[in-house]
Amino acid sequence: MVKDDEIWTTKLRDLWLWASYRGQILSRTVRRMMYYYRALKMLAFLDSASEMDIREGIRELGSVGEDVGLDGFNSKVSPSSRSLGGAISSLNLLFKGHEKGASLMKFTYVVACQIYGAQKDKKDPHTEEILYLMKHNKALRVAYVDEVSVGRDEKEYYSVLVKYDQQLQKEVEIYCVQLPGPLKLEEGKPENQNHAIIFTRGDAVQTIDMNQDNYFEEALKMRNLLEEYKHYYGIRKPTILGVREHIFTGSVSSLAWFMSAQETSFVTLGHRVLTNPLKIRMHYGHPDVFDRFLFLTRGGISKASRVVNISEDIFVGFNCTLRGGNVLHHEYIQVGKGRDVGLNQISMFEDKVASGNGEQVLSRDVYRLGHRLDFFRMLSFFYTTVGFFVNTLMVILTVYAFLWGRLYLALSGVEIAALAKATATTIKHLVPS
Repeated sequence: MVKDDEIWTTKLRDLWLWASYRGQILSRTVRRMMYYYRALKMLAFLDSASEMDIREGIRELGSVGEDVGLDGFNSKVSPSSRSLGGAISSLNLLFKGHEKGASLMKFTYVVACQIYGAQKDKKDPHTEEILYLMKHNKALRVAYVDEVSVGRDEKEYYSVLVKYDQQLQKEVEIYCVQLPGPLKLEEGKPENQNHAIIFTRGDAVQTIDMNQDNYFEEALKMRNLLEEYKHYYGIRKPTILGVREHIFTGSVSSLAWFMSAQETSFVTLGHRVLTNPLKIRMHYGHPDVFDRFLFLTRGGISKASRVVNISEDIFVGFNCTLRGGNVLHHEYIQVGKGRDVGLNQISMFEDKVASGNGEQVLSRDVYRLGHRLDFFRMLSFFYTTVGFFVNTLMVILTVYAFLWGRLYLALSGVEIAALAKATATTIKHLVPS
């Protein structure tokens, strides 16, 4: 018998997690991105364990229950528990303590949520959900902007990083950095990325949207992907490593399937050509892995100017190319991506991309690239960015001009007169006088 005060921690909590893992919201992204942490623990164990350790771990797995095999699946549990996450949880029996510490040193997941501080002040129930995520994911950190009143009309702003302390059983503050002003003057998403990048560590950083997904088998290959930073391609090492996106919402409808196929064509075949031989690929997708030290000293990984930087992603590619960077696209891994697949949402997305390209024409980055690229790269750059929309505009205007021209000829009678004249000439040639 479940007590009333235990409902939230049992049935409703399970229902909330079940629904969350099937939507494009934060809890699903956190759960999937934490596969990196689990993959690091497994790789650390396999690198340091002896054959006897592995055999002992297999025996421990076998002693858990007769219906738990080496794959970690239990036939007596619910289907939702028989996932790859359940298999990794069972394999955690093999791990020693130092593998977990090494994984925490190698991987940190920072969720940038500017309004988290304001939500805590207002006692918003959403803060309990974020706290739950931090409690059950050791490598998870939350970065937010804290607003402190220091006078009647004066306020100070701080960028704060917090985590959940397992020993104290509460949220604790790790870092607090004072900001020169509020972050509400520019675009929200790039500001989220730029204010939270100071809390990351390591040589590489990956920016992930809240509607993205991940897979454990892909997380195992991240170590191989990062080895690319040691190799020269041409005269430079890579500064942005591009990877593909897998649109997992393609099975929703026929319209979603068509958009998924179009997206697959763009982020695979298109990016391969943009990388080699055109050598003009910029930053188009959030799974791309950045050289953290290079971008940390060059203003961050996104441009946040309001209106001009609507498509904030591609400007980091512009900035990287102008500063002598090297952008590659090697499909070691793929990261899931969810799209709004309604006709209205697709139209709004296309409108956003087109508006962003219109603003790119006015930006100084495109002006500078046009003056510094060689002739062939400049032509490739033009057609793969703003030139594509210029060409589309010309095609649309040409179709309109053709249709209006045909309508004018049909209503003016010119076509009828020309047809009658042509018919009379034909009859004259066919009938002898």
